[in-house]
Amino acid sequence: MEGSSSYYALATLLIVVIFTSAMNSCSATRAISASKTSIDFIRTSCGTTTYPKLCYTSLSIHASAIQTSPKLLANTALSVSLSKARDTSTMLSKLSKSYGLKPREVSAMRDCVEEMNDSIEELHKSIEEMGQEGGSNFGLQMNDIQTWVSAALTDEDTCVDGFAGKVMNGNVKTTVRSHIVNVAQLTSNALALINSYASIQATSP
Repeated sequence: MEGSSSYYALATLLIVVIFTSAMNSCSATRAISASKTSIDFIRTSCGTTTYPKLCYTSLSIHASAIQTSPKLLANTALSVSLSKARDTSTMLSKLSKSYGLKPREVSAMRDCVEEMNDSIEELHKSIEEMGQEGGSNFGLQMNDIQTWVSAALTDEDTCVDGFAGKVMNGNVKTTVRSHIVNVAQLTSNALALINSYASIQATSP
């Protein structure tokens, strides 16, 4: 009897282990499937932007949070752009105090910091408004968001233009311009995704 009891206990344990493994496997499969769906959604959505590769690489890492929501996609794109703008503004501010820069280089950097700070404020307001979006004022809210993001993009483009020509030479110019251009491209993508989201909502029943 004792041997029989041990056998049944072992069999029961084995069944539990098999069942648990099967459940975990199903959960993992569903998670992988959901992740792939989110990734595909981001890739397809980014295909409508001006810089699709940058769009995908900057947003795919947030796939689990975005899932397949056009609103979360647009909002995440704004957040990524805002974060990059803040980092770039900090970099420029520190760089403008570097030893050995020419007065015109310092001036260009300080002007750019001002433009970037305006951009940061506009992107921040856009994110806040996205959080409150909904209801009968949707059209007006989206118009405000599109206006602010467009203004942020203009500020960033102005910042890029400030380093055109011979204002700054060498590696510093290349580094500065590459950072600012990257912010502008991220903001351009965010605007495209916002426009897409607004269009989707406008045609929804």
